[in-house]
Order: sequence, then structure tokens, then C-alpha cells
Amino acid sequence: MKFSKTLINWYLENKRDLPWRSEKDAYYIWLSEIILQQTRIEQGKPYYLKFVDRFPSVFDLAAASEEEVLKLWQGLGYYSRARNLHASAKYIVNELKGIFPETYKDLLQLKGVGDYTASAIASICYEEPVAVVDGNVYRVLSRIFGISTPINSTEGIKEFKILAQKLLDKTNPSDFNQGLMEFGALQCKPQLPECPTCPFSGNCIAYKEQRIAQLPIKLRKQKIRKRHFNYLVFISEDKETLLKQRKGKGIWQGLYEFPLVETSGETSFENLVKEEEYQSYSTSENTSVALFNELPVVHKLSHQHIFTRFWIVNCRELPQGGVPLEKINEFPVPVLIDKFIESYCF
Repeated sequence: MKFSKTLINWYLENKRDLPWRSEKDAYYIWLSEIILQQTRIEQGKPYYLKFVDRFPSVFDLAAASEEEVLKLWQGLGYYSRARNLHASAKYIVNELKGIFPETYKDLLQLKGVGDYTASAIASICYEEPVAVVDGNVYRVLSRIFGISTPINSTEGIKEFKILAQKLLDKTNPSDFNQGLMEFGALQCKPQLPECPTCPFSGNCIAYKEQRIAQLPIKLRKQKIRKRHFNYLVFISEDKETLLKQRKGKGIWQGLYEFPLVETSGETSFENLVKEEEYQSYSTSENTSVALFNELPVVHKLSHQHIFTRFWIVNCRELPQGGVPLEKINEFPVPVLIDKFIESYCF
């Protein structure tokens, strides 16, 4: 079979109308690719439109503050993507005079840009013949060619890249790459793929051997870490609260949250007040503490599950400088905090 021809014909007939599809400007393609990393198109599309509206050029994005970028990104998760996006925009403006890199090799110099993103931008914007390999591509190729090598192993990453590059239509890499990803999203889906109408069904090894549900193969993930967060939601008589910016390299770097007391397990108020972090927020005698949610809110991240309870601390005055309650929504916060703010109705 002529794989590339069949694929491109399918793509031209079935591709979705997406706002970045008509673009060749590398800035917009880069923006869409970073936003859509580990994100479904339905979720990412509104964010793409917001970013394009607020930052119509790489100069606008570079000139923004990190807090503004994080606030606009709020709810997408994996916030390192937003920080890398902002850092790369400043690099392009300050070091490259606003000229976007035009080759796969040079694109890899951008922070947060790896093989997949560099391949996508280089092929879509500059027709460079480099194959993309993402989750959709792994699934399509593993099924059609019956490949059992784990897709998250060193051997698998190399094997699938070589195969994708071999299949690539060197004269039309843009449509080929977009077609392969689109095919995985619409036709060769993870669950209930459209095998009866698939143009490759006659040659698909997984379909012939009834191994569709078993492919692709992925090595077992690392153990999920469980963490227990207790947020102290201070509310003073003059309607202020406390927010702290997360530092370091952990989750939610640069975002804001209420004072946090992390414990080894679910805790009682009697034990909570014994924690050093709690005692560091010395308050006046006229203080009352009430548990907002008896049942912890479970927030699931890729490698950790966070069990969270919010403690409402009403006090005469704050132990430190506060934030007016009416301004609380101006700060970039994790979605976990955002949902609490919405439910508490300050």
C-alpha cells in the first residue's frame, strides 16, 4: 500500500476545521502545539483563542508578566508549559530579534520544545521533512504494523521515530504529519476505533490478529504518591486574606495559594494546630477555625493525588500583610484553589 497517499487523501476529506489549521505563521503554530501538549483539543481550543487575542504576536507575549501568562493559563495544568512558553517568547524577542527559528534543529533550542513540537512546527510552517510522533501516532503505527515494543521505552521511541520518518511524504510533510495525528484522533481512537471504515483495515496487523485493544503497549507507570494538604483560609474583620506564591521546582511553581500545612495523612484540628507550619501563623486570641469540607477534595495529577481540606480561619487581623477579598480572583492559582474560591463565594 502507498501509506502516505492513502493517509493524506483521508486527511483532506476528514480534517477538522481548527483555528490554527489555516496558519503557517510559526508563532501561532508554536502556541497551539504548546497549549495542546497533554491537553484535548476541546479543552485547549478556548485557551488558544484567548492567548491569540491577548498576545497577537511574540512581542506581546514577551512583554507580559509571568503572572499574567499564568493567570491566562489557569485551569490547563502542567504550568511549566506556560513558564517555558513565556521564557521562549522573551528569548525570541531579545536574542533572535523577534525572528522565529526556521529549522528543526534551531527550534529545539527553545525552552519547552522537544522532538515532537520541533518536528510539528518545522514541517507545518517550513515544509521540513521531519516526522512527528505523538500519542496518536504511536497508536496508529503500533496497530497498523503490529508493533509490540513499549512506546515509552528507549527502544520504542527510536523505533517509532524511524518508522514515521520512513513513511513520511517528503514532498508534503505538513499534510502527512497533521493527517497522521488527525487519523489517530478521529479514526484510530483509543477506544472504539472505526475499524470497519478504516482505509488501512485490509493491511492492519492488529485488526487481522484482533489485537486492537492490546496496542500500543506502554510500560507500567511509576507509583502514585498520595499527599494531604490543609489550606488555612484566613478571613480578617477588614475582609482580607492571605495568599502565598509557590516557589521552587515543585508543582504549581509561581502560582498562588492559601497558607499550606501538609500532613502525612488526614488530620484533626487538635493535631493540625501542633504542626510547625500552622504555629508559624500566630493569630490573635479572637480567632475561630472551622473545617469547610469534611470529605477531602481529591485532585489528581500525573504522579500524585492530593487530598485537600480547607480550614476557614476567622480572625480580627491577619498575622501578615493580606490581600483584599475582592482582588482574590486577580491572582493565578491552581484549579484546586480556583474551584474552592468559586464554591466559597467570598
